Amino acid sequence: MRKNCREEPESARLLSIPGVGPITVSAILAGVPNISGFRSGRDFAAWLGLVPRQNSSGGKERLGRITKMGDRTIRRLLVIGAMSTIRWSRSKQNFAQTWLGRIIARKPINLAAVALENKMARIMWAVMTREETYRPA
Repeated sequence: MRKNCREEPESARLLSIPGVGPITVSAILAGVPNISGFRSGRDFAAWLGLVPRQNSSGGKERLGRITKMGDRTIRRLLVIGAMSTIRWSRSKQNFAQTWLGRIIARKPINLAAVALENKMARIMWAVMTREETYRPA
């Protein structure tokens, strides 16, 4: 709920996140039932199907592929946004020292895109629950 009339609408706050465009925002606002129903950003990312499947036994954790259990359309839009963010940020100075640059240096680009999607989903959850605008690190 909005506290006063001067606050930004939820869509404007989501548009402040890199890699998230108007189509993605409208799909999220239409497709996500109630953001406060998720306890954490990881729960929201799991609902979208962006976290690894856990096959754990005897105290040994084994993480597999992403589950792909959530809304296919939102996940596709997040893939497009993540790949465009990767392409854009590669041309920037000091890219190799960033979080994304270090992941791309050691993993394939599509796997790095899924990691960025997961991070974007967690940021979206935080932006929507705290009702704040995204602030880059």
